[in-house]
Amino acid sequence: MNLAAAANETMAHNSNLLVYSAMAVYTLAFVAHLAEWVFGSRSKVGRTAAALTVQAKTPATASVRAGASGATGTAVLERPKVITRSVAGSRDVPDGPGAAGGTEKGDLYGRIAISLTVLAWALHVGGVLTRALSVQRAPWGNMYEFSTTFAAVAVGLFLLLLVLKKNVRWIGLPLVTTVLLDLGLAVTVLYTASDQLVPALHSYWLWIHVSCAILCGAAFYIGAVSTVLFLFRDRHEAKLADPTGKQPGAFATSVLERLPSAASLDKLAYRINATFFPLWTFTIIAGAIWAEAAWGRYWGWDPKEVWSFITWVAYAAYLHARATAGWKGRKAAWLGLIAIACYLFNYYGVNIFVTGLHSYAGV
Repeated sequence: MNLAAAANETMAHNSNLLVYSAMAVYTLAFVAHLAEWVFGSRSKVGRTAAALTVQAKTPATASVRAGASGATGTAVLERPKVITRSVAGSRDVPDGPGAAGGTEKGDLYGRIAISLTVLAWALHVGGVLTRALSVQRAPWGNMYEFSTTFAAVAVGLFLLLLVLKKNVRWIGLPLVTTVLLDLGLAVTVLYTASDQLVPALHSYWLWIHVSCAILCGAAFYIGAVSTVLFLFRDRHEAKLADPTGKQPGAFATSVLERLPSAASLDKLAYRINATFFPLWTFTIIAGAIWAEAAWGRYWGWDPKEVWSFITWVAYAAYLHARATAGWKGRKAAWLGLIAIACYLFNYYGVNIFVTGLHSYAGV
């Protein structure tokens, strides 16, 4: 028994070391992601790369300037006008060149940032798995374990999108920043030593229900990042489309013109939220089934149950708004941000400030 306890304690210590090591590498990745944006902003060519791409795809018109003798001519390509609004309420704007701004140096730092992110994620996952071995159960029985696993899944989804050749490298900087904040909060305020769970949590539903909640939260977070950037990019495009209004500043132009277009950001957020909404529905149903097995009732209006349902309603409203005339775009985006705020309050607010049957998770 003593040997087993010593082995578990060693595992827990190794888990902490791996998490701290991951934080150190994430910090280096943050610096590299930041350098990608900084060096990418130095190239005017990079900031217009998307417009040039559209030019290449658009039939060019040429004018021939006759020479003095009229025997020779030079074909001059006319620069086509970039269409910012194709129809009422929509825009035809190309995606930006990305965080690297189309520059070689910016792209180099971007590749370094991704490599460091992969290394940090490997250490991070190792810390989560080692924690599971130390407690001999699913590594999400309290807020510390949930937070560390949540961050690992979020980074994993980001890397998966990159593997699938999706244009999401611009997510790297905000993602790594918030992952560092999440892990910093986890190892300081939320840290809980390795321990066994209360009897109510000893169920295979812990693996099913909580893992689904973590996966949904990580996906909803990435969708929320895209939604926030959509709001900024959409306003930027609106200013460019209105020559009589106030034009955006140099800093906003440098950053926002390297992002995907507002339409692309909006589409990415919608696809992510729509894809994982059914899984969130299953998460609530699985929680109700687990509640019946643990407490003898499917639904008891516990604060955690109530806010899970409120989150479900918020995302359902977002998806419905996307299909409703007059609510697409910015209005639907604000509903999406309200939905992720409900998810975060359900996790932090309810767990820390509200007493209920789920309070056994503690901090």
